[in-house]
Amino acid sequence: MKLIKYLLFLLLIAIIGMAIYIAVQPNDFKITESTTINAPKAVVFDMVSDTTHVDWSLFWKESESLKKTTRFPNDSILQFFTSNGIKTSELKWKFVSNNDGSTTVTRTLDADQLAFMTKAKHALFGDNDEELSERFKADLASIDKKVATSMATYSINIDGITEYGGGFYLYKTISSTGSNKSATMKAQYDDIRTFMNAHNISASGMPFTIYIEMNLDNGNVIISNAVPVSERVIIAENSNVLSGFMQRTKALKVTLKGNYSNLKEAWTIANNHLKEQHMEASEMSPFEVYKNDPEKLPNPAHWVTEIYIPIKETTEAL
Repeated sequence: MKLIKYLLFLLLIAIIGMAIYIAVQPNDFKITESTTINAPKAVVFDMVSDTTHVDWSLFWKESESLKKTTRFPNDSILQFFTSNGIKTSELKWKFVSNNDGSTTVTRTLDADQLAFMTKAKHALFGDNDEELSERFKADLASIDKKVATSMATYSINIDGITEYGGGFYLYKTISSTGSNKSATMKAQYDDIRTFMNAHNISASGMPFTIYIEMNLDNGNVIISNAVPVSERVIIAENSNVLSGFMQRTKALKVTLKGNYSNLKEAWTIANNHLKEQHMEASEMSPFEVYKNDPEKLPNPAHWVTEIYIPIKETTEAL
């Protein structure tokens, strides 16, 4: 009997000791993981912001209740959670732009006021910091993949024969290789806009590019980058920006929604459709119209380009 009492006494001391040990364990913990995603900050922010109510980690779905979400556009997202095991936890997303156009995303969990049983679990079986870190890494990798997928999405639609109204435009002509075409076009449009601002001229539509010569194999082109205007503009002889006029024309129209890197495929589809339908291109140069401004739409999946191949009036699709 004395032995039993002695064992019970030792057990009680052990329980009290363990309780004291658990009680003095840290009342909080913090997890931080980061990754760099090759995408503009606005695109990454929108991806996370649109799905935070679904949540990226099983940890929250298993144990936490979302109480509040505060968004600071293109900068950060704060989420506050509560549960029986953790009275207060804050999840913060931070988005930072890098010089190369990529975005560093940092996800930080700051948990406070851990319940006694939660601390006991950590004390007996080890904390879950490492497990959460691995989950955070997996979540960030998933975001990276989803962002890349969303930016790579594109579609090409053959709209058929249409009438293009034509009109006056200001333009600059240049030859370019496929490797520097984008930079060349940007410089061209910057010059045209500078000219227009200096002479108080307003655009009457979206910019477009006329292809005087086009080699789809190597990307080399001779192009006129143009901005439509409402009326003829008298140009000085020494001006590097010229004025032109496009006649109204019937044309095959093909629409690309997505990154300009898919234009080669879109032009190939347009040219193939022309041949398959036994249509004949006219002497007028083909052109493409940029229906929205990439500077206002950071995700290239939203860019819209209309391709027009003028056809002879007597041509009819079979």
